Amino acid sequence: MRVEISDEARRYIGTFDDLVGVAPLDCLVEADGDRLIFLIPAGEMAEAVGPGGKTVERVEEQLGASVELVENADTPEAFVANALAPAAVRGVTVSHQNDVVAYAEVVEADRGVAIGAGGRNIEVARTLAKRHFDIDDVQLA
Repeated sequence: MRVEISDEARRYIGTFDDLVGVAPLDCLVEADGDRLIFLIPAGEMAEAVGPGGKTVERVEEQLGASVELVENADTPEAFVANALAPAAVRGVTVSHQNDVVAYAEVVEADRGVAIGAGGRNIEVARTLAKRHFDIDDVQLA
């Protein structure tokens, strides 16, 4: 699946790569520009975060925005679970009935984390899942 990345997102990806040495696969820029979500290649999350999160803090200072990282995965189930992190996801089931819907079973205590303030976190999961696995919706089970 081919993902269209805006020029603004490409600039953020380039800056992240220059600062960290990890080339993100995608970048979501929230409308107000104060939050950036980078899709990190599988296996490179530790390097992207850095010891004690210092690398991410440095990137946030340089870009003047909150930075969040999501690790890529080979399967849609693992991808959705990663997109909902740090919420504890017990499992993800993808249904292919009328629409393709991923149902994520999240530990009750982490439902708020998975949803996020104003639904921001689950909306990021939905957007990334659509862009990378053509999933129409992500719902909490």
